[in-house]
Amino acid sequence: MAKSQKRPGRPRITELTGSQQRTLDEIRRIIARHNLPPTMQELAAVMGVNPASAYEQVNQLVRKGYLKREPRKARNLVVLQKASEEVAELVEVPIIGTVAAGQPILAEENIIGQAMVEGALVRRGRCFALKVVGDSMLKAGIKGGDLVIVRQQPIAENGDIVVALLDGEATVKRLSICEEVIELRPENPKYRPISVDPDQDFRILGKVVGIRRLPATP
Repeated sequence: MAKSQKRPGRPRITELTGSQQRTLDEIRRIIARHNLPPTMQELAAVMGVNPASAYEQVNQLVRKGYLKREPRKARNLVVLQKASEEVAELVEVPIIGTVAAGQPILAEENIIGQAMVEGALVRRGRCFALKVVGDSMLKAGIKGGDLVIVRQQPIAENGDIVVALLDGEATVKRLSICEEVIELRPENPKYRPISVDPDQDFRILGKVVGIRRLPATP
């Protein structure tokens, strides 16, 4: 009797999407910085997404062979291979200082320097960097002195970490939208959420898409 022939399966797709590449880069960066892989909550906070989205990106990286999970560990991610051995293309984005009400974000008087970020991070839109002051976003992995990389956009979704302009002052907070109530929520129990009143001057400047920790000065 002739042996049945197996039909060829679908070819395995190992090329990474832009979001998967960014997820892998952030995991590698966190491991290099802390010698520990991130939890899903930590990864989501760094990337400015919800934990379910971070979990799905990690699942895709596991399926494609870039990551594996070690059993019985809370921090169980292991990087198996890099997406590319090529040096990532770096692009300059402006570092913004004080943002005044009524001024364009990237007005020359607001720019205090330049930051180098991966080109893949800024391909989806114009970006800028903002130096964080204070510790109100500590539990999102954002410390005072860090640079947040921000994709310039006038709208954001509930749960996004955003840079907002409230009565002329820029702030980095998590956006909360519940029916008609808008709040800017810190990620530190020492601070209270900021309620946005309808009569306040409130604008979304952009969504946080990355974090860069500046080297400590001697």
